[in-house]
Amino acid sequence: MPEKDLRILVVDDFATMRRMIKNILKQLGYTHIEEADNGQAAWSLLETREIDLVISDWNMPTMTGLELLKAVRSDERFKDLPFIMVTAEGQQENVIEAAQNKVSQYVVKPFNADTIAGKIESVI
Repeated sequence: MPEKDLRILVVDDFATMRRMIKNILKQLGYTHIEEADNGQAAWSLLETREIDLVISDWNMPTMTGLELLKAVRSDERFKDLPFIMVTAEGQQENVIEAAQNKVSQYVVKPFNADTIAGKIESVI
């Protein structure tokens, strides 16, 4: 599958942040973008749609990005799904915890299109 045909799921409880990430992805040439406002909604989409990459916020109500990551990694169907965690949390312990749960990449806010592009290229 050509890289720009990736089906990307953007997960963030903040609509403005989802829109910002979607706009960056569109600038980069990606057109197949799904969105969810928390980990639980994202999990439902993963169960019903083909997704090639997850870009998820860390802090969300209902189900956090870390809980979503753990669910994804513990499911045989999704254990190798590229997963990029986006967060305002730059603390070392969060980075370590995400890494221990096999996050593919980590992006700390604020970020730009070049940062996102680099992270996507590194996980595809």
